[in-house]
Amino acid sequence: MEWLNYHHLLYFWTVVREGGIKPASARLRLAHPTVSAQVHALEAALGERLFQKDGRRLVLTELGKVVYGYADEIFALGRELLDTVKGRSPGRPRRLAVGVVDVLPKLLVHRLLAPAWSGREEVQLVVKEDRPERLFAELALHNLDLVLAEEPLPAGSGVRAFSHLLGECGLAFFAKRSLARKLAAGFPGSLDGAPFLLPAEGSALRRSLDGWFDRHGIRPRLVAELEDSALLKVFGADGRGVFGLHAVTAEAVVQQYGVELVGASDEARARVYAISGERRLKHPAVVAISEGAKEELFRCG
Repeated sequence: MEWLNYHHLLYFWTVVREGGIKPASARLRLAHPTVSAQVHALEAALGERLFQKDGRRLVLTELGKVVYGYADEIFALGRELLDTVKGRSPGRPRRLAVGVVDVLPKLLVHRLLAPAWSGREEVQLVVKEDRPERLFAELALHNLDLVLAEEPLPAGSGVRAFSHLLGECGLAFFAKRSLARKLAAGFPGSLDGAPFLLPAEGSALRRSLDGWFDRHGIRPRLVAELEDSALLKVFGADGRGVFGLHAVTAEAVVQQYGVELVGASDEARARVYAISGERRLKHPAVVAISEGAKEELFRCG
């Protein structure tokens, strides 16, 4: 039976956390060659390199990233074991690592994730926001349990994962009070020539909006293209233009940003997917997220 040398793993983990052999040696109070030899011994046992040179710096290889992720959990579990034995921890919360595609509105993400805390079991939520391709890579490495995205996993991505439609809804249009009241009466025709804040080209929300504009003969006056949905709302609240978002967030957008609803349309649709490595969702918190979206959030969408 093969056994992992946890001393080697500890030295490797410390090198990554401290940012190099020298600071790790100081932390461990060991000579540089000793720490370096322990890391090389771990690489020899695993049969692959964990670090590679980038100029004068050591950077993790892909395997190194995977090993570090496991090491981080192993030593976290060890700390929790000591806490439990000493009576300082009533139990270990179940960890849920979620990737969020950066174009999804934060208010929508908040409502999607809220059911994760609704069960009897305590959940420790870890959320990472990034571009889709980076999140799918993390999912493939098992660093994430779930990715929330506005589109399903692209065909031919090379990632073994499954796309679960959480729901879809229409779009609502918002603006600062003075502009909203001016445009509301003649909606949607009044939007022709109106100043608009739009999501970046290429996003599913932007494609949905562009298609809806074409069908209604609307040519918005583009004021800004913004990848960050939070900036859309901030600029909109400042009176810079009209912006469109998922209708299920309408009440929260109005309350938090002080804007008013110009109008809404069920013709322009937006979807949200949960992408996981499981064909059938099993993690209790993920199941709660899926059920909450389908039964509550998007029930009338």
